[in-house]
Amino acid sequence: MKKTLLVLTLLALGSPAYAQFGGIGGAVKRAQQVQDTKKKLDDLTFSEEEEQTIGLDVSQKVRQRFGVVQDPAVHKYVSLVGTTLAKLTERPDLPWTFVVLDTDGVNAFASPGGYVHITRGALGLIDNEAELAGVLGHEIGHVVRKHTLNAIRKNSAVQLGASATAERSSLLASVGSAVYSNVLENAYDRGDELDADRLGVELPSKAGYNAGGLASFLTRLDERNKDQAEKNGLFASHPDTKERIDKAAALAKGSKTSATAQARYKSHIKYEPAPITAIAVVADGASGLTGSTKAAEPKEEPKKKGFGLGALKPAVAPEKQSSQVSASGGARGVGPDRAAKGGGNPAIVKTTVSAAELTEFKKGIA
Repeated sequence: MKKTLLVLTLLALGSPAYAQFGGIGGAVKRAQQVQDTKKKLDDLTFSEEEEQTIGLDVSQKVRQRFGVVQDPAVHKYVSLVGTTLAKLTERPDLPWTFVVLDTDGVNAFASPGGYVHITRGALGLIDNEAELAGVLGHEIGHVVRKHTLNAIRKNSAVQLGASATAERSSLLASVGSAVYSNVLENAYDRGDELDADRLGVELPSKAGYNAGGLASFLTRLDERNKDQAEKNGLFASHPDTKERIDKAAALAKGSKTSATAQARYKSHIKYEPAPITAIAVVADGASGLTGSTKAAEPKEEPKKKGFGLGALKPAVAPEKQSSQVSASGGARGVGPDRAAKGGGNPAIVKTTVSAAELTEFKKGIA
């Protein structure tokens, strides 16, 4: 009996030690998991050169989808406004490229590395230079804060995909495909959108523009889209447009700048906004340079939020891409603006802005 009690006592005393060793093993395992996750995130840390490589790849696909307005004067003007703002950010030396897309759809798209796209449909709806500065400032904000790349880095599926990718060039191609294909469907989180909106208010104000330009344009856009059954086009994402208007307007209240440069805007931009019901759209299932919102894609498992492993594959030729594009507004819905037909010429219009031209341009803001 005494022997039995002794054995039970020893076992009782020993069990905390066993549990302790198990706890240590669990801690070691958790530490290893943290290291593994850090390694995968490190693999998805991109140099500035790599960021520009990804951005160029995405921009080419966007331009293939919508075409490019072949008007050097329009590109020059938009580039002057955009460069004025970009020079006020913490990344002034990026090779900023501003592209006007040839479509009636009202939209704008930011790609990593300094590529900002805006449609002629958006230019037609914008009323003055301060509003243009607000829209471009928002897109510049997404680039400066690396919202797209950070969203990719945070996603566990992409981390796993990256760890299985042997060559860096293959990883960059895969990430480019993920950015192009998935950003449109997976909205920036609420914080990223509001962060970009902040820059859409602050940058124009620093340049001397009316800080309320973004809120003013969003208000007009919201009125235009009020009868749309589905989210449609530019900024039709989370958070709600009305919330964004209120926050942008509140931010602008503290600014003392008031210039709109409306006369200069009207002298450079002659586009008229197309009624939303008159926007020609790409037929579902179509393919080719203008793509489609449903371009003959293979069936997929229901998507979870974030970038799926299916997106981590080598980029295919642009003419075989769907109309999904890298978009600053995140999940912008499938209304006429997103599905809008584009022009047939994707060639970029090369524009340079000299320091002297920029100095002279700034004088006209007031």
